[in-house]
Amino acid sequence: MDRYELRRQDYSLSDQQRELRGTYAKFFAAQCPLPVVRAAEPLGFAPDLWKRLCANGSAAMAIPESAGGDGADLVDLIVVAEEIGRSLAPVPWIDHVCAARLLARFGALPAGAVTGQRLVALDPQGAVRGSRLVAAGAIADEVVLRDGDEIVRLTHDTPPPPVGNVGRLPMAPIDPAAASTRTVLAAGPAALAEYQRALDEWRLLTAAALVGLIEETMRIAATFATTRYTLGVPISTLQAISHPLADIAVVVHAGRNLVRRAAWFLDNEPDERAELAPAAFVYLSAEAARAATVAVHIQGGLGVSTESAAPAYLVRARGWPLAAGDPGADAVRVAGIVAARAAEPAAILSAR
Repeated sequence: MDRYELRRQDYSLSDQQRELRGTYAKFFAAQCPLPVVRAAEPLGFAPDLWKRLCANGSAAMAIPESAGGDGADLVDLIVVAEEIGRSLAPVPWIDHVCAARLLARFGALPAGAVTGQRLVALDPQGAVRGSRLVAAGAIADEVVLRDGDEIVRLTHDTPPPPVGNVGRLPMAPIDPAAASTRTVLAAGPAALAEYQRALDEWRLLTAAALVGLIEETMRIAATFATTRYTLGVPISTLQAISHPLADIAVVVHAGRNLVRRAAWFLDNEPDERAELAPAAFVYLSAEAARAATVAVHIQGGLGVSTESAAPAYLVRARGWPLAAGDPGADAVRVAGIVAARAAEPAAILSAR
Protein backbone atom coordinates (compact mmCIF):
# COMPACT_ATOMS: atom_id res chain seq x y z
CA MET A 1 0.00 0.00 0.00
CA ASP A 2 1.56 3.30 -1.07
CA ARG A 3 1.68 6.35 1.22
CA TYR A 4 -1.19 8.10 -0.57
CA GLU A 5 -3.50 5.11 -0.28
CA LEU A 6 -2.52 4.66 3.36
CA ARG A 7 -3.42 8.28 4.10
CA ARG A 8 -6.93 7.62 2.77
CA GLN A 9 -7.38 5.23 5.70
CA ASP A 10 -5.32 6.95 8.40
CA TYR A 11 -6.71 10.18 9.82
CA SER A 12 -4.42 10.71 12.78
CA LEU A 13 -2.90 14.16 13.21
CA SER A 14 0.70 14.91 12.36
CA ASP A 15 3.08 16.22 15.02
CA GLN A 16 2.66 19.71 13.57
CA GLN A 17 -1.13 19.47 13.72
CA ARG A 18 -1.04 18.25 17.32
CA GLU A 19 1.14 21.23 18.17
CA LEU A 20 -1.34 23.49 16.36
CA ARG A 21 -4.19 22.03 18.41
CA GLY A 22 -2.32 22.64 21.65
CA THR A 23 -1.54 26.22 20.66
CA TYR A 24 -5.17 27.09 19.95
CA ALA A 25 -6.41 25.23 23.02
CA LYS A 26 -4.15 27.43 25.16
CA PHE A 27 -5.15 30.57 23.26
CA PHE A 28 -8.89 30.11 23.74
CA ALA A 29 -8.51 28.92 27.34
CA ALA A 30 -6.70 32.18 28.12
CA GLN A 31 -8.59 34.59 25.86
CA CYS A 32 -12.12 33.18 25.79
CA PRO A 33 -13.41 32.10 29.21
CA LEU A 34 -17.17 31.82 29.60
CA PRO A 35 -17.61 35.43 30.83
CA VAL A 36 -16.22 36.66 27.49
CA VAL A 37 -18.74 34.46 25.67
CA ARG A 38 -21.64 35.76 27.73
CA ALA A 39 -20.55 39.38 27.47
CA ALA A 40 -20.66 39.08 23.67
CA GLU A 41 -24.18 37.63 23.59
CA PRO A 42 -26.13 40.81 22.73
CA LEU A 43 -24.51 40.75 19.27
CA GLY A 44 -22.78 37.39 19.20
CA PHE A 45 -19.40 38.92 18.38
CA ALA A 46 -16.36 39.86 20.47
CA PRO A 47 -14.32 42.36 18.39
CA ASP A 48 -11.28 42.32 20.69
CA LEU A 49 -11.12 38.53 20.59
CA TRP A 50 -11.39 38.63 16.80
CA LYS A 51 -8.48 41.06 16.58
CA ARG A 52 -6.31 38.91 18.82
CA LEU A 53 -7.25 35.79 16.88
CA CYS A 54 -6.37 37.37 13.54
CA ALA A 55 -3.16 38.85 14.96
CA ASN A 56 -1.75 35.34 15.34
CA GLY A 57 -2.42 34.56 11.67
CA SER A 58 -5.65 32.60 12.07
CA ALA A 59 -7.34 34.29 9.11
CA ALA A 60 -4.27 34.15 6.88
CA MET A 61 -3.61 30.45 7.51
CA ALA A 62 -6.75 29.45 5.60
CA ILE A 63 -5.99 31.51 2.48
CA PRO A 64 -4.03 29.95 -0.42
CA GLU A 65 -0.42 31.06 -0.75
CA SER A 66 -1.20 32.36 -4.23
CA ALA A 67 -3.57 34.89 -2.62
CA GLY A 68 -1.17 35.97 0.11
CA GLY A 69 -2.11 33.44 2.80
CA ASP A 70 -0.33 30.53 4.44
CA GLY A 71 -2.05 27.75 2.48
CA ALA A 72 -3.21 25.53 5.35
CA ASP A 73 -5.17 22.44 4.36
CA LEU A 74 -8.61 21.53 5.67
CA VAL A 75 -7.26 19.13 8.31
CA ASP A 76 -5.35 22.07 9.79
CA LEU A 77 -8.51 24.16 9.74
CA ILE A 78 -10.72 21.59 11.46
CA VAL A 79 -8.18 21.51 14.30
CA VAL A 80 -8.75 25.23 14.86
CA ALA A 81 -12.53 24.93 14.40
CA GLU A 82 -12.72 22.24 17.07
CA GLU A 83 -11.13 24.55 19.63
CA ILE A 84 -13.51 27.36 18.62
CA GLY A 85 -16.43 25.05 19.35
CA ARG A 86 -14.93 23.90 22.63
CA SER A 87 -14.68 27.48 23.89
CA LEU A 88 -17.88 28.78 22.20
CA ALA A 89 -15.70 31.59 20.84
CA PRO A 90 -17.95 34.44 19.61
CA VAL A 91 -15.97 35.07 16.42
CA PRO A 92 -17.07 34.43 12.80
CA TRP A 93 -13.86 32.59 11.89
CA ILE A 94 -15.59 29.75 10.03
CA ASP A 95 -17.76 32.11 7.97
CA HIS A 96 -14.79 34.36 7.21
CA VAL A 97 -12.34 31.69 6.08
CA CYS A 98 -14.91 29.87 3.93
CA ALA A 99 -15.92 33.12 2.22
CA ALA A 100 -12.30 34.26 1.84
CA ARG A 101 -11.25 30.95 0.28
CA LEU A 102 -14.14 31.21 -2.17
CA LEU A 103 -13.24 34.79 -3.09
CA ALA A 104 -9.62 33.73 -3.60
CA ARG A 105 -10.74 31.03 -6.04
CA PHE A 106 -12.70 33.69 -7.94
CA GLY A 107 -9.69 36.02 -7.89
CA ALA A 108 -11.73 38.60 -5.97
CA LEU A 109 -10.26 38.52 -2.46
CA PRO A 110 -10.47 42.06 -1.03
CA ALA A 111 -7.56 43.82 0.60
CA GLY A 112 -7.65 43.25 4.33
CA ALA A 113 -9.42 39.89 4.22
CA VAL A 114 -6.15 37.97 4.63
CA THR A 115 -5.44 39.72 7.91
CA GLY A 116 -9.07 39.73 9.04
CA GLN A 117 -9.27 43.54 9.03
CA ARG A 118 -12.01 43.28 6.41
CA LEU A 119 -14.53 40.68 7.49
CA VAL A 120 -16.20 38.63 4.77
CA ALA A 121 -19.01 36.13 5.18
CA LEU A 122 -21.16 33.84 3.08
CA ASP A 123 -24.70 32.51 3.21
CA PRO A 124 -24.36 28.81 4.09
CA GLN A 125 -27.96 28.09 3.08
CA GLY A 126 -27.14 27.96 -0.62
CA ALA A 127 -30.03 28.23 -3.09
CA VAL A 128 -32.26 30.82 -1.42
CA ARG A 129 -33.93 33.63 -3.32
CA GLY A 130 -34.58 37.10 -1.98
CA SER A 131 -34.06 38.08 1.63
CA ARG A 132 -32.50 35.55 3.95
CA LEU A 133 -30.87 35.43 7.39
CA VAL A 134 -27.07 35.26 7.20
CA ALA A 135 -25.14 34.06 10.25
CA ALA A 136 -22.51 36.84 10.23
CA GLY A 137 -24.59 39.37 8.31
CA ALA A 138 -24.69 41.93 11.12
CA ILE A 139 -20.91 42.39 11.25
CA ALA A 140 -19.57 41.45 7.81
CA ASP A 141 -18.03 44.10 5.58
CA GLU A 142 -18.92 41.94 2.58
CA VAL A 143 -21.37 39.08 2.14
CA VAL A 144 -21.01 36.49 -0.61
CA LEU A 145 -24.14 34.57 -1.56
CA ARG A 146 -25.96 32.81 -4.34
CA ASP A 147 -28.64 34.81 -6.11
CA GLY A 148 -30.24 32.61 -8.75
CA ASP A 149 -27.45 31.31 -11.00
CA GLU A 150 -25.09 34.09 -9.95
CA ILE A 151 -22.60 34.33 -7.12
CA VAL A 152 -22.64 37.92 -5.90
CA ARG A 153 -20.81 40.09 -3.40
CA LEU A 154 -22.88 42.56 -1.37
CA THR A 155 -21.87 45.53 0.74
CA HIS A 156 -23.99 47.77 2.94
CA ASP A 157 -23.35 51.40 3.87
CA THR A 158 -25.34 50.80 7.05
CA PRO A 159 -24.95 47.42 8.75
CA PRO A 160 -28.17 45.38 8.72
CA PRO A 161 -29.83 45.18 12.16
CA PRO A 162 -29.00 42.02 14.11
CA VAL A 163 -31.70 39.45 14.76
CA GLY A 164 -31.90 37.49 18.00
CA ASN A 165 -31.35 33.78 17.46
CA VAL A 166 -30.88 30.56 19.42
CA GLY A 167 -27.24 30.15 18.45
CA ARG A 168 -26.25 33.63 19.69
CA LEU A 169 -24.82 34.43 16.24
CA PRO A 170 -24.41 37.95 14.75
CA MET A 171 -27.24 37.12 12.37
CA ALA A 172 -29.00 39.68 10.19
CA PRO A 173 -31.43 39.71 7.26
CA ILE A 174 -29.68 40.19 3.92
CA ASP A 175 -31.57 41.08 0.75
CA PRO A 176 -29.52 41.26 -2.47
CA ALA A 177 -31.96 43.82 -3.86
CA ALA A 178 -31.47 46.13 -0.88
CA ALA A 179 -27.67 46.08 -0.71
CA SER A 180 -25.66 49.26 -1.27
CA THR A 181 -23.55 47.48 -3.89
CA ARG A 182 -24.11 44.19 -5.70
CA THR A 183 -21.20 42.77 -7.68
CA VAL A 184 -21.53 39.62 -9.76
CA LEU A 185 -18.43 37.49 -9.13
CA ALA A 186 -19.31 34.60 -11.43
CA ALA A 187 -22.27 32.78 -12.93
CA GLY A 188 -23.12 29.42 -14.43
CA PRO A 189 -22.47 25.79 -13.47
CA ALA A 190 -18.77 26.23 -12.70
CA ALA A 191 -19.47 29.14 -10.36
CA LEU A 192 -22.23 27.24 -8.59
CA ALA A 193 -19.87 24.28 -8.14
CA GLU A 194 -17.30 26.55 -6.49
CA TYR A 195 -19.98 27.92 -4.20
CA GLN A 196 -21.06 24.40 -3.29
CA ARG A 197 -17.46 23.68 -2.39
CA ALA A 198 -17.55 26.66 0.01
CA LEU A 199 -20.79 25.37 1.53
CA ASP A 200 -19.21 21.95 2.06
CA GLU A 201 -16.23 23.58 3.75
CA TRP A 202 -18.57 25.57 6.02
CA ARG A 203 -20.43 22.40 6.99
CA LEU A 204 -17.19 20.55 7.59
CA LEU A 205 -15.72 23.27 9.83
CA THR A 206 -19.02 23.67 11.68
CA ALA A 207 -19.08 19.91 12.26
CA ALA A 208 -15.56 20.15 13.67
CA ALA A 209 -16.67 22.96 15.98
CA LEU A 210 -19.53 20.76 17.16
CA VAL A 211 -17.05 17.99 18.02
CA GLY A 212 -15.26 20.40 20.34
CA LEU A 213 -18.59 21.58 21.77
CA ILE A 214 -19.73 18.00 22.43
CA GLU A 215 -16.47 17.03 24.11
CA GLU A 216 -16.62 20.05 26.39
CA THR A 217 -20.22 19.35 27.38
CA MET A 218 -19.13 15.82 28.24
CA ARG A 219 -16.32 17.20 30.41
CA ILE A 220 -18.72 19.58 32.18
CA ALA A 221 -21.20 16.79 32.90
CA ALA A 222 -18.53 14.27 33.91
CA THR A 223 -16.87 16.73 36.29
CA PHE A 224 -20.21 17.38 37.98
CA ALA A 225 -21.09 13.69 38.13
CA THR A 226 -17.81 12.71 39.78
CA THR A 227 -18.12 15.35 42.48
CA ARG A 228 -21.85 15.04 43.23
CA TYR A 229 -22.72 12.31 45.74
CA THR A 230 -25.88 10.37 46.53
CA LEU A 231 -26.11 7.64 49.18
CA GLY A 232 -22.40 8.05 49.76
CA VAL A 233 -21.28 7.39 46.15
CA PRO A 234 -20.64 9.70 43.18
CA ILE A 235 -23.63 9.86 40.84
CA SER A 236 -21.21 8.95 38.05
CA THR A 237 -21.35 5.36 39.33
CA LEU A 238 -25.06 5.14 38.51
CA GLN A 239 -25.88 3.59 35.15
CA ALA A 240 -28.42 6.28 34.33
CA ILE A 241 -25.54 8.78 34.47
CA SER A 242 -22.52 6.80 33.30
CA HIS A 243 -24.10 5.17 30.25
CA PRO A 244 -25.22 8.44 28.59
CA LEU A 245 -21.74 9.88 29.25
CA ALA A 246 -20.19 6.81 27.63
CA ASP A 247 -22.47 7.32 24.63
CA ILE A 248 -21.22 10.90 24.31
CA ALA A 249 -17.61 9.69 24.40
CA VAL A 250 -18.39 7.36 21.48
CA VAL A 251 -19.94 10.25 19.56
CA VAL A 252 -16.84 12.41 20.12
CA HIS A 253 -14.48 9.78 18.74
CA ALA A 254 -16.74 8.75 15.86
CA GLY A 255 -17.55 12.33 14.93
CA ARG A 256 -13.92 13.43 15.06
CA ASN A 257 -12.82 10.57 12.81
CA LEU A 258 -15.65 11.30 10.35
CA VAL A 259 -14.72 15.00 10.22
CA ARG A 260 -11.04 14.24 9.65
CA ARG A 261 -11.88 11.75 6.92
CA ALA A 262 -14.22 14.22 5.25
CA ALA A 263 -11.54 16.94 5.41
CA TRP A 264 -8.95 14.73 3.77
CA PHE A 265 -11.25 13.69 0.93
CA LEU A 266 -12.54 17.23 0.36
CA ASP A 267 -8.95 18.44 0.03
CA ASN A 268 -7.56 15.57 -2.05
CA GLU A 269 -10.39 13.68 -3.76
CA PRO A 270 -13.47 15.91 -3.53
CA ASP A 271 -15.49 13.95 -6.09
CA GLU A 272 -14.69 10.55 -4.63
CA ARG A 273 -16.66 10.88 -1.37
CA ALA A 274 -18.73 14.03 -1.80
CA GLU A 275 -21.22 12.88 0.83
CA LEU A 276 -18.75 12.91 3.75
CA ALA A 277 -18.80 16.63 4.60
CA PRO A 278 -22.61 17.00 4.66
CA ALA A 279 -22.90 13.62 6.43
CA ALA A 280 -20.57 14.82 9.20
CA PHE A 281 -22.65 17.98 9.51
CA VAL A 282 -25.95 16.10 9.74
CA TYR A 283 -24.61 13.57 12.25
CA LEU A 284 -22.99 16.08 14.58
CA SER A 285 -25.87 18.57 14.35
CA ALA A 286 -28.14 15.94 15.87
CA GLU A 287 -25.64 14.58 18.37
CA ALA A 288 -24.52 17.99 19.66
CA ALA A 289 -28.04 18.90 20.75
CA ARG A 290 -28.48 15.47 22.31
CA ALA A 291 -25.17 15.61 24.21
CA ALA A 292 -25.78 19.13 25.52
CA THR A 293 -29.25 18.11 26.69
CA VAL A 294 -27.74 15.18 28.60
CA ALA A 295 -25.26 17.55 30.27
CA VAL A 296 -28.09 19.83 31.39
CA HIS A 297 -30.12 16.90 32.72
CA ILE A 298 -27.19 15.43 34.66
CA GLN A 299 -26.77 18.71 36.52
CA GLY A 300 -30.45 18.89 37.39
CA GLY A 301 -31.62 22.31 38.56
CA LEU A 302 -28.08 23.68 38.35
CA GLY A 303 -28.03 22.75 34.67
CA VAL A 304 -30.63 25.38 33.80
CA SER A 305 -29.14 28.13 35.96
CA THR A 306 -26.88 30.94 34.85
CA GLU A 307 -24.21 29.55 37.19
CA SER A 308 -23.72 26.57 34.91
CA ALA A 309 -21.98 26.55 31.54
CA ALA A 310 -24.24 23.78 30.23
CA PRO A 311 -27.09 26.04 28.99
CA ALA A 312 -24.63 28.14 26.97
CA TYR A 313 -23.52 24.98 25.18
CA LEU A 314 -27.08 23.74 24.71
CA VAL A 315 -28.39 26.83 22.91
CA ARG A 316 -25.40 26.89 20.57
CA ALA A 317 -25.61 23.16 19.92
CA ARG A 318 -29.17 23.74 18.75
CA GLY A 319 -28.61 27.07 17.01
CA TRP A 320 -25.32 26.86 15.13
CA PRO A 321 -26.45 24.22 12.59
CA LEU A 322 -29.64 26.17 11.85
CA ALA A 323 -27.56 28.92 10.24
CA ALA A 324 -27.48 26.61 7.21
CA GLY A 325 -31.23 26.04 7.24
CA ASP A 326 -32.79 22.65 7.84
CA PRO A 327 -30.11 19.93 8.35
CA GLY A 328 -32.68 17.55 6.88
CA ALA A 329 -31.97 19.06 3.47
CA ASP A 330 -28.35 17.98 3.83
CA ALA A 331 -29.50 14.48 4.79
CA VAL A 332 -31.50 14.35 1.56
CA ARG A 333 -28.42 15.48 -0.37
CA VAL A 334 -26.31 12.76 1.24
CA ALA A 335 -28.93 10.16 0.32
CA GLY A 336 -28.97 11.42 -3.26
CA ILE A 337 -25.18 11.21 -3.62
CA VAL A 338 -25.02 7.69 -2.18
CA ALA A 339 -27.99 6.48 -4.25
CA ALA A 340 -26.49 7.89 -7.45
CA ARG A 341 -23.17 6.15 -6.78
CA ALA A 342 -24.93 2.85 -6.03
CA ALA A 343 -26.88 3.12 -9.29
CA GLU A 344 -23.76 3.57 -11.44
CA PRO A 345 -22.80 -0.14 -11.68
CA ALA A 346 -26.40 -1.05 -12.55
CA ALA A 347 -26.47 1.60 -15.28
CA ILE A 348 -23.23 0.25 -16.76
CA LEU A 349 -24.55 -3.32 -16.76
CA SER A 350 -27.85 -2.31 -18.37
CA ALA A 351 -25.95 -0.40 -21.08
CA ARG A 352 -24.12 -3.58 -21.97
